[in-house]
Amino acid sequence: MSMENITLEKAAEMLIEQDNILILMHKSPDGDTIGSGYALCLALRKAGKKAQAICSDPIPSKYGYITDSIDDQSFEPDFIVSTDIAAPQLFGDKLSAYTESVDLCIDHHGSNTRFAKYSYIEPSAAACAQIIAKLIPLMGTEIDAPIADALFTGISTDTGCFKFRNTTAETYRAAAEMIERGARNYMITTLMFDTKSRQQLELEKRAIETLDYRMDGKIAIITITTEMMAETGAEESDTDYIVSLPRQIEGVMAGVTIKQKGEKLCRISVRASDGVDASEICSLFGGGGHKGAAGCSIEASPAEAKEMMASAIEKVIGK
Repeated sequence: MSMENITLEKAAEMLIEQDNILILMHKSPDGDTIGSGYALCLALRKAGKKAQAICSDPIPSKYGYITDSIDDQSFEPDFIVSTDIAAPQLFGDKLSAYTESVDLCIDHHGSNTRFAKYSYIEPSAAACAQIIAKLIPLMGTEIDAPIADALFTGISTDTGCFKFRNTTAETYRAAAEMIERGARNYMITTLMFDTKSRQQLELEKRAIETLDYRMDGKIAIITITTEMMAETGAEESDTDYIVSLPRQIEGVMAGVTIKQKGEKLCRISVRASDGVDASEICSLFGGGGHKGAAGCSIEASPAEAKEMMASAIEKVIGK
């Protein structure tokens, strides 16, 4: 299988030539993979294609304004696209059968492993949705209000409501264009950034109690155990806010959130300040991402994972 990098024009051409298109989103879906996947699905259907966006994990209910109006289509896929997926291990269990058969990968992670036959990777794009916003017009399809909602969601969530260092002038222009095309920006940003469930707040309270500083406060680590999740009734998506908390503390260069997934399995999220590369830290454990935000999985208990992360980050910061 040839692993070829192509232009966005070529990607648009390929999609328009196909009829039955399956779109894959990454496990533990976030606003960007959901916004990108569903926007592409809506645009392809608008162009008269059969298209379906699928994910290993359930889509959190707060994204209902994007997903609820999209009915299921059943077909045998002729062409498989992945949106916002940097590596095959991010497919998740239900989509693992597709790891060898992705025709086109559209992504913005510099750490992308080039697992698809054809790839369009743009690391300077703040969100995969920023790329899809350029791709859809190249397919000869107009971005309408539902597509604009999905794309605005991807752009705003992957930039932390335009706060992260990946936000560029082009990001703001893309977001402004989505608003012009009907994106409900106030509703979306309120729902994504200014609304918390009681379960989420209870989880946040417990997580903050685990806060552990290392290296004179340059590293801050928070732990979320399976027990905390059960006690509070929180969903996986309720941990999204918590991931950014440790890095927000004054003087912290690397903020780590350890999410326990099993007795000996933890998912790690790292958020880094200028001068520290989160993706470099996570690559030591087989993960990846961006300079400011990255993730990995460690087969260890939360206590062991904490020590492993602390020691790895100390080495990276102390270089």
